[in-house]
Amino acid sequence: MKTVYFDNAATTQLRDEVIDRMNEVMKLNFGNPSSIHSYGRQSKSLIESSRKRIASHFNVSASEIVFTSGGTEADNLVLRSAVRDLGITEVITSKIEHHAILHTIDQLREEYDISVKYVKLNDKGDVDISHLETLLTSETKQLVSLMHINNEIGNKLNLKLVAQLCKANNVLFHSDTVQSVGHYKLDLQDIPIDYLAASAHKFHGPKGVGFAFLRKNSGLRALIFGGEQERGLRAGTESIHNIVGLDEALYLSYKHLETEAAYILDIKSYFIEKLKQVIPNVTFNGQSGDLDKSTYTLVNVCLPISADKASLLQFQLDLKGIACSKGSACQSGSSQNSHVLTEILDNDHLQRPSIRFSFSKYNTKADVDYVIDVLKEFVD
Repeated sequence: MKTVYFDNAATTQLRDEVIDRMNEVMKLNFGNPSSIHSYGRQSKSLIESSRKRIASHFNVSASEIVFTSGGTEADNLVLRSAVRDLGITEVITSKIEHHAILHTIDQLREEYDISVKYVKLNDKGDVDISHLETLLTSETKQLVSLMHINNEIGNKLNLKLVAQLCKANNVLFHSDTVQSVGHYKLDLQDIPIDYLAASAHKFHGPKGVGFAFLRKNSGLRALIFGGEQERGLRAGTESIHNIVGLDEALYLSYKHLETEAAYILDIKSYFIEKLKQVIPNVTFNGQSGDLDKSTYTLVNVCLPISADKASLLQFQLDLKGIACSKGSACQSGSSQNSHVLTEILDNDHLQRPSIRFSFSKYNTKADVDYVIDVLKEFVD
């Protein structure tokens, strides 16, 4: 049976070069980076070389990169420390952020006396920039947290514009860039953002490692205590092979970005056109069907079938060897609708099945043809 992996927004296949590099490090560089002997110094050197090369992609200092277990920890580090240590009393965000943001903010609201304001969205899920401007004020100490690329509907935020607005109003700005790092170049000297979060497994690197960018003199402090690793910002013996794997994956993603992005965009465009041909009443959630206004890596599809039939769709796709998602993989076990789609779709479209298909360099147009045939057969 043919199998197709169209769930790359959830996680990606490791590049062979990344696996080879990680295996090499696991075999040869097992010393504790905090040890002062030669084994430890070699491991420490690998980490700092990786940190320096990662920083170079974003035009920042190596000291502004802090390694974490992934995007969720990076988001928590920024949000929790900003409230606890910087005196943030108001957080501005949107209702379609990743749960790593929304659930952390909910928890902070229980623990601290902070207020939360949600920026308005249009029916496509785009942030209302004019409304955001009205929320920015000097009367309270604020932090804005808005994601660059929405992980479910692929909408792109104008990161530079929001960063400039925040800077002009003396407001801190954090962005979950988990779906964009490795897929888009971000010059952080040009984009005056204060903090961002990234995760290696979204760009063909290993799971369990990511990083936070913290602008110099951020004032943030550790959430995890113990040793003095990561300049005291993240205690615990570093996972050397994972950090090196992250570095290698990011380097290769940016090295091949132009050709691979064009290839994946062509796959997405082909998928959209084929789907429109065989299922004329199909709709696309958010901006995901617009090649200019959404990321090139995913499309979120709403199929014109009944709710009864919809309950069988994902089972049928899995039976046919097709891996995709009804939303974020972090909530795929839930029977509830996606919080993102609930926010932007009307009741009629919410009754229909919505599926996220996300693509990578390892996909082909033959994969698309197979998936389209399966969808057509099911809908018919």
